[in-house]
Amino acid sequence: MLTISDRGQQMPASPIRKLVPFAEAAKKKGTRVYHLNIGQPDIETPAPILDAVKHADIKVLEYSHSAGNESYRRKLVEYYKRVGIEVTHDQIMITTGGSEAILFGFFTCLNPGDEVIIPEPFYANYNGFACTAGVTVVPITSRIETGFALPPIAEFEKVITPRTRAIVVCNPNNPTGYLYSREEMEALREICLKHNLYLFSDEAYREFCYDGEYISAMQLDGLEENVVLMDTISKRYSACGARIGALVTKNKKVYDAAMKFAQARLSPPGLAQIMGEAAVDLPDSYFDEPKAEYQRRRDKLVSRLNAMPGVFCPNPGGAFYAIARLPIDDSDKFCQWLLEEFVYNNQTVMLAPATGFYGTPGLGKDEVRLAYVLNLEAIDAAMDCLEKALEVYPGRVEKAVVAAERVAG
Repeated sequence: MLTISDRGQQMPASPIRKLVPFAEAAKKKGTRVYHLNIGQPDIETPAPILDAVKHADIKVLEYSHSAGNESYRRKLVEYYKRVGIEVTHDQIMITTGGSEAILFGFFTCLNPGDEVIIPEPFYANYNGFACTAGVTVVPITSRIETGFALPPIAEFEKVITPRTRAIVVCNPNNPTGYLYSREEMEALREICLKHNLYLFSDEAYREFCYDGEYISAMQLDGLEENVVLMDTISKRYSACGARIGALVTKNKKVYDAAMKFAQARLSPPGLAQIMGEAAVDLPDSYFDEPKAEYQRRRDKLVSRLNAMPGVFCPNPGGAFYAIARLPIDDSDKFCQWLLEEFVYNNQTVMLAPATGFYGTPGLGKDEVRLAYVLNLEAIDAAMDCLEKALEVYPGRVEKAVVAAERVAG
């Protein structure tokens, strides 16, 4: 009898995409679905980077170097310098999206059975990448009452074991939108040095910081050998389908070992590298309007949520995500109910249940993640749907939103 591997059975389903069949069924019935479940921006991909591909003089679309085109990597040196990160082109490896950068980092630095500490809620696919690499995720809980600030370093110390090899952070954070402060990043620096840990830093949203200062892990003094930076053009330039990212590290042993994985998959996407290279030439002012638009959307979403009875949503400092606590019994049931049974003015809203962003069983059952990637009119309409849904949801649970929580927002 044919069987599925243990790894295949243990691989978690995406909390972001697992409700897609229900959304498709709702659409077939003629219901308009507002997608706040996935970080797919509606901002137009910049024309110059699409034109770079259209006008490329290509006779044969060849394999690139396994590390990516040298011309692109040299361009990225300029980009990183502009954001305060000093690296050379031979410390940059182009990957098939940020996802492959994370996988290469895990494969290179961690053995099966090793442990990585990740503040939760965290990007759900970290679980999938860890499963693929045979690595155990050890979550430590960030709480909505503090706006999902980094847990105290004492909490990290409690879970460090002889198998602990790394800490993973996303800054600004997906799914919470939290922007880590300089003090928090310095605290991570100290614990990584103390326990000789890698610091994997996912910085896909650095251009979208609204409150506070963006601090890269690559800017932490004395941590040069420990940091593995994971990056992508997907959200930065609204080019999710390009599937082009980067692994950046000053640790030559890590880079050289990662190169073997890069060689095994041959090369990153060729046309997308042309896009990425052209993107570096966009003026710095390009980000002014997308950033301002996301901030307007954030302000609209958070204000609408916090005006709903029993709902609390901290104000995210960056990215384009927020997590809200709702007066519901079970976020998985609620999000499915929205698509299967609820309709308001022939519309409904698709959210991501927060349970899939926690590693600790039972957490996130009254929380959802919302991606404010739709225009203001659509966000208003989606919030109208959510407000009406909460009024009639059979599993509504009355909860007091304490004043201290409001302060966090």
